[in-house]
Amino acid sequence: MTMRTTELTYNAREIEKKWRGRWEGDKLYKVRDDDPRPKWYELTMYPYTSGDIHIGHWYAMAPSDAHARFRRMQGYNVLHPMGFDAFGLPAENAAIKRGIHPYTWTMNNIQNMRRQLRSMGTVYDWDREIVCCLPEYYKWNQWFFLKFYEAGLAYRAKAPANWCSSCQTVLANEQVVDGKCERCSTSVYRRDLEQWFFRITKYANELLDVSKIDWPEKIKIMQNNWIGRSEGVEISFDLSHLGLEEQEISTFTTRIDTIYGVTFVVIAPEHPLVEKLTAREHKTEVEAYVQQARHQTEVERLSTEGEKTGVFTGSYCVNRLNGEPVPILVADYVLLTYGTGVVMGVPAHDQRDFEFAKKHNLPIRIVVAPPGWQEGDMPQAYVGEGTQVNSGPFNGLPSSEGKERIAEHVERMGWGKRTVSYRLRDWLISRQRYWGTPIPIIYCDECGTVPVPEEDLPVLLPEDAEFRPTGESPLTYNQGFVNTACPRCGRPARSETDTMDTFVDSSWYLLRYASPQYDKGPFDPQVVRKWLPVDQYTGGAEHAVMHLLYARFFTKALQDLGLLDFDEPFLRLYNQGHIIAQRHKMSKSRGNVITPDPYVEEVGADVVRCYLMFLGPWDQGGEWSDQGLNGIARWMNRVWEMCQPETLESKGDKDPNDSAFWDAWDVTVTRTLHQTIRRVTTDLEKFKFNTAIATLMEYSNHLRRVLEVPEGVNKPLFRDCIKSFLLLLAPCAPHIAEEMWERNGYPYSIHNQHMPQWDDALAMDEVITLVVQVNGKVRDRLQVPASITAEEAKSLALESPRVKTQLTNAKVANMVYVPGRLVNVVVK
Repeated sequence: MTMRTTELTYNAREIEKKWRGRWEGDKLYKVRDDDPRPKWYELTMYPYTSGDIHIGHWYAMAPSDAHARFRRMQGYNVLHPMGFDAFGLPAENAAIKRGIHPYTWTMNNIQNMRRQLRSMGTVYDWDREIVCCLPEYYKWNQWFFLKFYEAGLAYRAKAPANWCSSCQTVLANEQVVDGKCERCSTSVYRRDLEQWFFRITKYANELLDVSKIDWPEKIKIMQNNWIGRSEGVEISFDLSHLGLEEQEISTFTTRIDTIYGVTFVVIAPEHPLVEKLTAREHKTEVEAYVQQARHQTEVERLSTEGEKTGVFTGSYCVNRLNGEPVPILVADYVLLTYGTGVVMGVPAHDQRDFEFAKKHNLPIRIVVAPPGWQEGDMPQAYVGEGTQVNSGPFNGLPSSEGKERIAEHVERMGWGKRTVSYRLRDWLISRQRYWGTPIPIIYCDECGTVPVPEEDLPVLLPEDAEFRPTGESPLTYNQGFVNTACPRCGRPARSETDTMDTFVDSSWYLLRYASPQYDKGPFDPQVVRKWLPVDQYTGGAEHAVMHLLYARFFTKALQDLGLLDFDEPFLRLYNQGHIIAQRHKMSKSRGNVITPDPYVEEVGADVVRCYLMFLGPWDQGGEWSDQGLNGIARWMNRVWEMCQPETLESKGDKDPNDSAFWDAWDVTVTRTLHQTIRRVTTDLEKFKFNTAIATLMEYSNHLRRVLEVPEGVNKPLFRDCIKSFLLLLAPCAPHIAEEMWERNGYPYSIHNQHMPQWDDALAMDEVITLVVQVNGKVRDRLQVPASITAEEAKSLALESPRVKTQLTNAKVANMVYVPGRLVNVVVK
C-alpha cells in the first residue's frame, strides 16, 4: 500500500522521542500499590507474539490507553499493564520452517513488539510485564493444574483428536485444511487419545449468572447459548434381552411428552457401545461408517444442510413405556461429547428426526396433535404444544400436562429422572505440541498417575528440542524429558508429553499483573485484594465463549479453592470492532496488514492514535484511509499553531471601553468552554472517542475564531481555554499535549493533572429549541429562553399557529412538559 501523508509543521518524531524518554526516565507511569488514590484496574487483551504490532493492534490498544489515561487524570491510581501471549502453535511452525527455536523466535518478536508499543506513547508500567512462555510464569500454570487435580477439577479421559497417519502426529484444527493435513495432504481422521480436561461443567449453572457484571448483552447471550441449559428427563431404554453387560442405554430429552413417538434410537459413531450393539451381519457396514465419521469435523457432522446419513446396527432396545422394540442406528449427527451420546428419534415432532426417518423409511407416529388435527400424515414435524394422542394412559391430556405426568411416571417406575443438561462440555486442555506449558504429571507402572510434587515445579521445556518436518511434538521423542523417576517409589517412570492449551495462560494473567515478581505463589494475595477484580476489560467479541468463559471459570474455581475472595474476573467489558483494509478485517493471512511504523515515522504516534479513534465508533470498527489520516495531521498542525504562546501574544488585548461587547462575548466563550468539557468528558467515559475528538476539533475551530475577533482577545480567559483544551486532548494525543503544556509554562507533567471540570450553569445555552407535539406528533419547534418555566412553555405551545390548527374542534385533555426539550399537547 502506497503511503501518502500530510507534512507536519512540527517535528513529531523528535518531540515524541523526547517525551517518551523523559516519561520512562522519570518513571512517570510507575504504578504503586500503596498509592492512596482510589484504584482503577483497566486491562486490554494482550497480543500474541506474531512478530509485529500492526494497525489492527493499535486499534485495540491506543483507545484503551487513552481511556486509562483519562481515568488517571480523573484522580484514580490506574493499573493498565501489558504482556505477551507467548506460547502457541505459530512459534512451533516457525521453528520447523525457519530452523529457529520457538523461544528465540518468540523473544525476538517480543523485543520488536515492545519497541512498537512504546512508540505508541502508552501508559504501561513495563515493570509489570508478563511473558507467558517464561518458567517464572508457566510454573504457576502447573501449580494451578495440581490444585485443580487435587480438587477433582482436572482429570484424564479419552477424547478424539485430529490424526495424520502419514506424519504420525496429532494436528491442531488450524492444520487441517479441507479435511487434509496441511503439510502432506493426507486425509485426516479423528483418533481417540487419553487427554486432560478441566471440569468447567461443574460451574455451568454459576456461569449462567451474569448479574454481577456489566457486559455487552450480545456477549452474555453468546455465553448463555454456549452453556446451553436445558431442563428435561434422562430416560433409559432396555437392553437386557441382548445379553450384554450393559442392561440399558440412556438419553436426555426435553420432550418427554413425545416418548410414545420414539421409532428409532441413534447412537454416536464413537460411542463405546457401538461395537457391542452391532450384529455380525452389519459389522462391515457399521465399521466403514464409523471410519467415515472420523474423517469429518464436528461442524460438518452437526450441519443442518448435509445429508442425513446413518446405518442400522442390527440391534433393538425396548421403549419401556409401550413395550415396543426400537431399532438402534449409528448416525454422525450425534456426538459422544453432547449429552449421553444417544438420541431418541421422534420424527413426528423434531424436523431433523423427520428428515432422517423419511430417508431411512422409519415410522413416523404423531403423539402430540396440533389444534384441529385430523388423523393422517403431516408434511413436516410438528414441534409445538398440543394434545397427547397415541400416548397410552396419557391420551387427551394437554401436552404441557402430559410432560409433567409422564415425567412423574418415569421416575416412579425407576426408568429415569428429571434433570438439567448443559450443552457446555469440559475444557480439553491437552495439546500434543512442544511450545506450551508441560502438564505436571508422571506415569509409573507401579504407582499409576502421579502428580509432580510442588517443590519440583516448574517442569521445564527441554532446550534441546528437535523439530522434525512431520510436526510431531519434540517432547515425545526427547528421552531426557520423557524418562524420569517416580516421585513416590523412585522407579523409572514417564513424563506426560502433552502441554496445556494456551487459554490456560490467559485465564489468570489478570491476577499475575498485580504482583508479577512475586515468587511465593502465583500472586501476592494482599496485592490482589487491592487491585482485583478488573474494573474495565477491553478486547474483541470473538473471545466470548473461550477466553472470557475460561477466565470466569478459573476465577470461580480459585474462589472455591480459597485463593480469591471474588468470583468474577472482569466487572465491565467493552468490545472494540475491527479495523478494515481493502474491505476486509486486517489479518496476516489476507495479506492486508498495515504496519504503523512508517506512519509513526512520518506523522507521529499522536496523529495515528487520534485518527484511529476518530474514524468511527470504537465498537463498530472502520476502514483505514491515508486521506482520513491526513485530515488528522492537518488538524494537529492547526492545534500546534493555535496553542503556541506566541500566537496569543501576537494578538491585541481586549478594548476595556467596550464593556457591552465583552460582557456578552466572554459569556459565549465561557459557555462554549464548559460545554466542550462536558461533552468530551462524557464521551471519554463511554468510549465515544470519535465524537470526543470531533468536539475537540469544533472547539479548536471556535478558539481560532476567538483569536480573530477585531475587538481583540481576553487573554487570561483564552489561556484558560487553551489550558483546558490541552488537558482534554492529553489522553488521546499525549506527546503534543505534553509539549504544548510545557511551552505554555505549566508544571510537568500534564499527565499528572486533573481533567477540567464543567459547571452546568455556565454550560447552559441562553436559547434552546423546544419541540411542540400534538398527540405525540411534532407540529412545531420554538426558540425559547433556556430558563423558561413549565407554565411559560405550555403557554407558548398553545399560542403556536401550527398547534392552533390542530385544536380546532378538539379539546386539550392534558399537557406534558419535558424540561428543556418538549411540550406534548394531548387532545381529544
